Amino acid sequence: MEPATAPRPDMAPELTPEEEQATKQFLEEINKWTVQYNVSPLSWNVAVKFLMARKFDVLRAIELFHSYRETRRKEGIVKLKPHEEPLRSEILSGKFTILNVRDPTGASIALFTARLHHPHKSVQHVVLQALFYLLDRAVDRLFFRYSTCSRKPKLGLEESQVPLHLNPHVFSPQGAFPARLKKVLIVGAPIWFRVPYSIISLLLKDKVRERIQILKTSEVTQHLPRECLPENLGGYVKIDLATWNFQFLPQVNGHPDPFDEIILFSLPPALDWDSVHVPGPHAMTIQELVDYVNARQKQGIYEEYEDIRRENPVGTFHCSMSPGNLEKNRYGDVPCLDQTRVKLTKRSGHTQTDYINASFMDGYKQKNAYIGTQGPLENTYRDFWLMVWEQKVLVIVMTTRFEEGGRRKCGQYWPLEKDSRIRFGFLTVTNLGVENMNHYKKTTLEIHNTEERQKRQVTHFQFLSWPDYGVPSSAASLIDFLRVVRNQQSLAVSNMGARSKGQCPEPPIVVHCSAGIGRTGTFCSLDICLAQLEELGTLNVFQTVSRMRTQRAFSIQTPEQYYFCYKAILEFAEKEGMVSSGQNLLAVESQ
Repeated sequence: MEPATAPRPDMAPELTPEEEQATKQFLEEINKWTVQYNVSPLSWNVAVKFLMARKFDVLRAIELFHSYRETRRKEGIVKLKPHEEPLRSEILSGKFTILNVRDPTGASIALFTARLHHPHKSVQHVVLQALFYLLDRAVDRLFFRYSTCSRKPKLGLEESQVPLHLNPHVFSPQGAFPARLKKVLIVGAPIWFRVPYSIISLLLKDKVRERIQILKTSEVTQHLPRECLPENLGGYVKIDLATWNFQFLPQVNGHPDPFDEIILFSLPPALDWDSVHVPGPHAMTIQELVDYVNARQKQGIYEEYEDIRRENPVGTFHCSMSPGNLEKNRYGDVPCLDQTRVKLTKRSGHTQTDYINASFMDGYKQKNAYIGTQGPLENTYRDFWLMVWEQKVLVIVMTTRFEEGGRRKCGQYWPLEKDSRIRFGFLTVTNLGVENMNHYKKTTLEIHNTEERQKRQVTHFQFLSWPDYGVPSSAASLIDFLRVVRNQQSLAVSNMGARSKGQCPEPPIVVHCSAGIGRTGTFCSLDICLAQLEELGTLNVFQTVSRMRTQRAFSIQTPEQYYFCYKAILEFAEKEGMVSSGQNLLAVESQ
């Protein structure tokens, strides 16, 4: 069965030829998915909404679509009955609404009146249901009213009693909603609000955080003209919030939402080899990559990284930010995505939580090829080795020293000397031998599970040639190291005997630095790009890093690391004879 191509409705906004082509491409990809799982195809208008929210970038719009679907599923925003309690009261409470005016730039204005929120009377998931319901209804109306608008909601948070437990989606809906956020004005918030907000802000990207401002009521008119503001904020707009929201209630309760079917269907188990890192439509040949880097120059690549960095993480961080788990995070601003986190088995006397700051990350055409994690803390050593045991890990890659620049980067979580051992609960780790190479150290370890009376060997690699600051001047040593790691993983898998290639997935390689996102992301990105380059002769660094960050949030921390990925690939290509020695590379090196 071929996926249907949705016709262009008469009432759809006018699009440029490029935007129409992007819409067709989006629908083609999404409706392959809907056909596969036997759900109704997506409509043209819905496709355009998601594309408008991502400036008609098809890949980002597809990611937004799935994030929106997953958020609604996770938060129970499905089969809503707005005429029934408690949702009806929440909608008509007036605490959240979309005003019927726009600001001078054409942006919509959404208003969350926090003083109307009473935590002891409202259930948080009902608040979020009402928020999504009203946003959906408002955007649907605006979609038909404005044919060329960008629909960037400008959110205002008015007056006192701001709830401590506000879901981050209230502040930053665009990570999981088809709209682009322009500004958030928090008006008249009490002093005590600044403390919980400082915690919530850790979950927000810099681009969003910069758009949030805490104002006094008297200052609002400096940001919005009075013609756009309700009377209680010093404006001229007369509005009864409850009456205004009443228009959003459907005539018939339970009016079918086309997304309900998409959200509710049961996904079959993913194939072990399903991966987000598969060849995409914008892959470059190595010569195209050389030309691209020479054209953009280092500054242009840095700007490309900024486009990635400004994007909000796709997903939630509830488990990482749970009070009982905060001490397990090495850095407070590097939480772990709920959707891809590694879950430990809760064992009596060992741990009361299944949390570790570690994420499953796909490799090239391989699901869960890596586990990206932070450098273990003393209070997480046992968790780390439990994860290694439960995930049947055969190779560990460490890309940092214990201390760099006078700062502690990682704990000593394995025995350093041959024949020494350390016990971590029911797991005992023994050092069987150490090999010191030019750029790395290789340690063979044995894990003894005293409960199951089983032993397993693990190879630990520590890369030593990454400078304390910045990135390596040459990628040669890292590329050689990467090959050694690959070969060891292949050898270890083949020695397992019981596994047959293509029938069972390989166990993941654990990769960590200090935070588990900078050098870890660089190592994994390079591995993925080089694997595709070797197989197909093409790659896409931007796409690889963007997709990686959907699984290990904030992967690749700096523009220098991002540029280093490009530089490393070009070094590899020259060494392998994919381009003539020095061909068009001098310009890259001199930047």
